[in-house]
Amino acid sequence: MKIGIIGTGNIGGTLARRFSSLGHEVTVANSRGPETLGDLAEETGAAPRSVSEIPREADVVVVTIPMRNLPSLPGDLFAANPDVVVIDTCNYYPRQRDGRIAPIEEGLPESRWVEQQIGHPVIKAFNNIYAAHLMSNGAPEGAAGRIALPVAGDDARAKAAVMDLVEELGFDAVDGGTIDESWRQQPGTPVYAADFDADGVERGLADAPAERPEEFLAA
Repeated sequence: MKIGIIGTGNIGGTLARRFSSLGHEVTVANSRGPETLGDLAEETGAAPRSVSEIPREADVVVVTIPMRNLPSLPGDLFAANPDVVVIDTCNYYPRQRDGRIAPIEEGLPESRWVEQQIGHPVIKAFNNIYAAHLMSNGAPEGAAGRIALPVAGDDARAKAAVMDLVEELGFDAVDGGTIDESWRQQPGTPVYAADFDADGVERGLADAPAERPEEFLAA
């Protein structure tokens, strides 16, 4: 599979390493340009690209950048490949990083806001796990205590493709519902950074309070 990754921080770099090791054809981009990605390319075999090049021939694109930077992405980023599956790993950290984003403060799910910024539907995944655990804590299918990850989205085909990737990485994929329900895996919810198994993720999603915790609201 051809997988493009926009953002090479903790989660983006980890996914580049994991997907490359599994034999996927990976391309990577960041805000500083492909010439800054030589070390990651040498380590993983992933090919450095500009941001605008990433979606052109990809089957899946992972968007994993600070939410405050999403409006700076090209407005026509996905126009040449409208069927590409886009994974959103982004989390809203208003006090720590992103500043106030009014629609999210007013209750819009983070991933719905992401869709508005990039002009393309997304599947929300990989946002609730530490990068180190994503790198090292995968386990074979059926292993006791295998970590599960929620996957939310509106398109059944795209969601199935992402759930398959989650499984391939060594985690159980749990259907997290639609993008309008993806708030159940946002920061401050029971499944956030919790490393639950599948039963635990299902319970955590069901038990998630609708109110965002104060520490994940703008001051």
